Amino acid sequence: MDIQQLKYFLALAEELHFWNTSAKMNITQSALSRQIQSLENELRVQLFYRDKRNVKLTPAGKFLQEKWSEEVSRMDSFQQMARQIHLGESGMLRIAHPDSISSSVIPDFVKKISVTFPKLTLELVQLTNETQEDYLKNYKIDLAFSRDKNRSPVIDEKNLASEDLCLVVPEHHHFKTLEEISTETLKHERFMLTTGHDSSSYNMLVQEVIKSYHISLDSYIRCEFGSTIISLIKSGLGISIMPQSYQFHQNSGIRFIPLPFVTDLYIQWRKDDPNPILNNILALV
Repeated sequence: MDIQQLKYFLALAEELHFWNTSAKMNITQSALSRQIQSLENELRVQLFYRDKRNVKLTPAGKFLQEKWSEEVSRMDSFQQMARQIHLGESGMLRIAHPDSISSSVIPDFVKKISVTFPKLTLELVQLTNETQEDYLKNYKIDLAFSRDKNRSPVIDEKNLASEDLCLVVPEHHHFKTLEEISTETLKHERFMLTTGHDSSSYNMLVQEVIKSYHISLDSYIRCEFGSTIISLIKSGLGISIMPQSYQFHQNSGIRFIPLPFVTDLYIQWRKDDPNPILNNILALV
């Protein structure tokens, strides 16, 4: 007994006519008859009452029609899902991204994926710079947006965009333009910075800004995610150096002043990853 025999049985159970069924299933009438006879012999169950003019289901045939139609429908669905996964049109994709692009890059990116691959499930996570590379290497995520340049030989990346770093201050702050920012005017400010390893390219860039203005960090706050820092700035607890993308977070009560320093945004993935879903998403990028 195989899936094709079950489909022949279900088609005949629906039509109750050998000639109509054989035409529908693209099989000769004698071949259809042999398939049904073989199925009955294997099951040792009569499925149809039949004579030269009529075909009717037996009670056992009616029972199996009900049960097998459900099973065949499920199997067809499973096969379709398997094909979609194989073609990269279905399944799960886990994507990590920095907080800064939650309201800029990510909405457009997710929309494009959802329109092109509506059966694909996406899981979005935010990780620290230190854990993101480890998650990617160990298959805990499939794709990562990052402001850190990759240094691992097992990860590929593409530079997607560049943007200004900004001095982020409360709206009522006396800083309004770049010309007002200097070593002298910054020396009494309290800074809030994101956490991160000193070797990361993004943190090295922030340190470059700090050294350029000779900023003293005798008293400052460190926080893992930028959205929290934004809230602290609104409360008047200090100022920060952040990517301009945070400006898209619809943050009232704060001001972004572009600095002459540029941060890059990369997309990163495992080198030679055979996942067809990932390859399709990279093609969109």
